[in-house]
Amino acid sequence: MSAPRKLFVKTYGCQMNVYDSERMTEALGGEGYVTTDRAEDADMILLNTCHIREKAAEKVYSELGRMRALKDANPDLKIGVAGCVAQAEGEEIMRRAPMVDLVVGPQSYHRLPAMDRAVRGGAKALDTDFPDDDKFDTLKARTKMKRAPAAFLTVQEGCDKFCAFCVVPYTRGSEVSRPADRVMREARELVDAGVAEITLLGQNVNAYHGHDAGLAGLIWDLSAIDGLKRIRFTTSHPNDMDDALIEAHGTCDKLMPYLHLPVQSGSDRILKAMNRKHTAESYLKLVDRIRAARPDIMLSSDFIVGFPGETEEDFEATLELIRKVEFGQAYSFKYSTRPGTPAAEKPQMPEDVMAERLSRLQALLTQQQRKIQDDMVGRTVGVLFEKPGRIDGQMIGKSDYLHAVYADAPADVLGQVRQVRITVAGTNSLGGELVR
Repeated sequence: MSAPRKLFVKTYGCQMNVYDSERMTEALGGEGYVTTDRAEDADMILLNTCHIREKAAEKVYSELGRMRALKDANPDLKIGVAGCVAQAEGEEIMRRAPMVDLVVGPQSYHRLPAMDRAVRGGAKALDTDFPDDDKFDTLKARTKMKRAPAAFLTVQEGCDKFCAFCVVPYTRGSEVSRPADRVMREARELVDAGVAEITLLGQNVNAYHGHDAGLAGLIWDLSAIDGLKRIRFTTSHPNDMDDALIEAHGTCDKLMPYLHLPVQSGSDRILKAMNRKHTAESYLKLVDRIRAARPDIMLSSDFIVGFPGETEEDFEATLELIRKVEFGQAYSFKYSTRPGTPAAEKPQMPEDVMAERLSRLQALLTQQQRKIQDDMVGRTVGVLFEKPGRIDGQMIGKSDYLHAVYADAPADVLGQVRQVRITVAGTNSLGGELVR
């Protein structure tokens, strides 16, 4: 019996890419691959790429350059590029990096087994189509092996919003929702494998329409699964937060009090230029409605600083929105061009101006985050323990509010939700003690 081939996967970017990497690994497992943590030991290296960050494509080419020595040392090594950069670059990757054996887009990775067989036969393989066949139908059922307590589950892909700064509609395609029965089947498989918390994923997850009652209906169905203790979802668009979903935050015990709701800017003029189709006022009113339903909910958001044409007044409007909302977590970036998007054709802001504004914005966000973490001291929260800490006898998990929490606890708490009284607030984590 021949030894199994080894697969090394490097994942860039969002939670959806993490999920995609798991499914690609499972697909290639059917071809005899087992995973390895060392690229040097691999028979195939697969880079699952993201196109959201600045100069994403160039970073991929740089990574491929570093792997050239591995290919030289092992001519049988196969190298593949997957994900959004693969979708955007396509044949250009093959041209600029002849060492690459296969390129596959995020909607075509169910075809990886056939592509692997082709490259093993000496061919090159390229597939960046938006195929008619449903990749989730083609993929095998999730493996029965024991899993970590928390897992991602993609329910929606693509985007129809066409924000002026974003490549997602071009790399992931239009909005598509998985049928609820197939999501439920995969969720049950995850729970049977030991998963206690599922995060539902989508580029615009709250635009999900695979259930007659939308995302809220899916959440209520999932909440009836025995053994599933927690439900989360990300990423949401403000325009798709309907009444039923807001109500679910107040009434569904398994839906956690944490919501990522990107706003991008507090300036109506910039929001219009971004093609966001909401205003600062509509966003603030939405936040009020969500907090009326669930007063203790923690909000996070995304911010882009230095979008083309942003004035100091526009930037101050963003700071004012942040002061009004008080975010517990946020992701903030300087604007950077994405080829093919409308904003890429506009005059860019000076780098020093963007850097200075980002510094001010992040200082305010850090101040808010630290205050919310300090206010957690003395509170008792549910914590799903996921792994041992670096100190003997210490376990680490996530709170209801997605804070990292560590506490002295026996090993048998792994996979359990336990009540923890918070005693220490750190910069990026909380410490506490088991209550029961």
